[in-house]
Amino acid sequence: MRKAPFFRSVQAKLIIVYMLLILIAMQLIGVYFVSAMKTSLTNNFTNDLKEQAELLSVLAGQNWTGSGEAAEDKTASLRTLVDNFSSMSSGEIQVLDVSGRVLITSLSSHADLVNSKNTQTVVSRALQGIDDNEEYIIDEDNLRKKVVAKPVFSGEKIVGAIYIVASMQGLYDTMQRINNIFISGVLIALGLTAVLGVILAHTVTQPIKEMTKRATAVAEGRFHVRMPVFGSDEIGQLGEAFNHMTSRLQGVLSLNEEEKEKLASILTNMSDGVIAADEGGSVILVNRVASAMLGMREAEIIGRSISDLLELPEEDEELVDAGLRSIILGGSGGTPDAPAAPGGREDLTIRATLSPIHRREGGAEVGVSGTIAVLQDITEQERLDTLRREFVANVSHELRTPLTTIKSYTEALEDGALDDREVSGRFVGVIQNETERMIRLVTDLLQLSRMDSKETAVRHKRTDLFELIEEVAERFAFPMRRKGISISLEASPELGAYVGIDRDQIDQVLDNVVSNAMKYTTEGGRVTLDAYPLESGDRFAVVVSDTGIGIPKEELGRIFERFYRVDKARSRGMGGTGLGLAIAREIVQAHGGEIYIESDLGQGTVVTFTLPAYAEGGGA
Repeated sequence: MRKAPFFRSVQAKLIIVYMLLILIAMQLIGVYFVSAMKTSLTNNFTNDLKEQAELLSVLAGQNWTGSGEAAEDKTASLRTLVDNFSSMSSGEIQVLDVSGRVLITSLSSHADLVNSKNTQTVVSRALQGIDDNEEYIIDEDNLRKKVVAKPVFSGEKIVGAIYIVASMQGLYDTMQRINNIFISGVLIALGLTAVLGVILAHTVTQPIKEMTKRATAVAEGRFHVRMPVFGSDEIGQLGEAFNHMTSRLQGVLSLNEEEKEKLASILTNMSDGVIAADEGGSVILVNRVASAMLGMREAEIIGRSISDLLELPEEDEELVDAGLRSIILGGSGGTPDAPAAPGGREDLTIRATLSPIHRREGGAEVGVSGTIAVLQDITEQERLDTLRREFVANVSHELRTPLTTIKSYTEALEDGALDDREVSGRFVGVIQNETERMIRLVTDLLQLSRMDSKETAVRHKRTDLFELIEEVAERFAFPMRRKGISISLEASPELGAYVGIDRDQIDQVLDNVVSNAMKYTTEGGRVTLDAYPLESGDRFAVVVSDTGIGIPKEELGRIFERFYRVDKARSRGMGGTGLGLAIAREIVQAHGGEIYIESDLGQGTVVTFTLPAYAEGGGA
């Protein structure tokens, strides 16, 4: 953590504040003291002058005589009086007659003022009998002086005035010395205050510095660090509270980490995809399953808009801020107007459930802070639902046709056809054929049902592959000759192929495939059986080919679907249930093999399926 500059630190602030408080306090005291001292000295100085002027005016009034020779005695007497007072005063004393003319001055340098008239205001006021006359002046030498004038009475008559001018320089010099002493005292006090402030600030800031170091350590994740407790004052209580908070925080963070790990484990291992978006709709979290569903890497998903990511149409974008809602994306099993699956994957059907994350303050909802989208791959579910619906429809249709035929012929027999032996025999034959057809259909359905529910166990046994297909060829040789079709076995007796299979089930596969080849091959055609090992060495391929009518290429993708027929009318007329190839595929896949068909209309058909080689130890 970067250390704060000294003048921005708490210690410097405490010192500065402490010194400013002392300085302001001393300044206030100084201003008050100096102002009071100046006022006191000025008042004392003025009062002294007034008292001197008052005393001098009284004495001058007693020594004032008439004119003539007595005037000279009066002047001498007043001169003596002025000389006596001037020795006690540093100012100038003037004695004025009733006209304001200067009779006597105490300063020899101002002897030229004698017999001149003093026209100052204070003199005029004194000659008018006003007793309180004082004035503050600054002379030509820029010296501050105090002027006092008093009237002189002889009896009840004003006979003159006393005028005193005293310099205040001594008073101001005294004030300057007092100011200098005060400033020196302030500087000394500030110095001592700074020292004491440093000590005081250190006692306050040192615990704070220690707490800052430990708080930084806690912020870095070192929760074992404890705050020192310096006494039981407020700072000590702060240390104890911090230690308690650290312990609580450590516990909360540990619990939060545990919950975070649980959530991460759940998100990683859950079978559904999860996408979290912030308030603006940008993706902030995605789990592995969602990335796989979208066919994108996590780094490519983070930061994208959730609406763009799921490729929602504009009318569905309000789902992001709506309540808990679901929408099916893509796949033929979804709703007819369902949006395309994310990433343009048409083979994928996803149910996206979007739920807003509400922001709460004080227990009340104040807005939406994000969105959670849960993606479920329902491709297989939708496919199975579609197959189930089609299966039910096909079963209903396949059963209704023979039942309708049986009902029609039964009603015809009841209506009188029973009496005609030839007609009744033919009708009974039709009823018997339709009944056998229903039995075959139900038998195939039961077998498929057992396979779907895994009730049919595959019992792998060592079987000679050549012997197996040779028996099938011999079994179909006679009915094919009757139809004018030749059957050939191209596999060599030296094949030496042994497979680990359930012989009865593979017999059924070959019966279904070869019987289809015989049904759809016209007279003069040929059916061929072959077998050979694959390059991997652990599997063998069995091939049944014919020169029959073939299958259009656009139909090959659905040829293994249950009840699917290329030519429904002709297939049903040939006694087929539409389940043979579906059963064959289920049996081959149960053996761990694959089955596929290659064909073209009018060019014949090639059916190939693989079987596992027999492994020593008695299994496939």
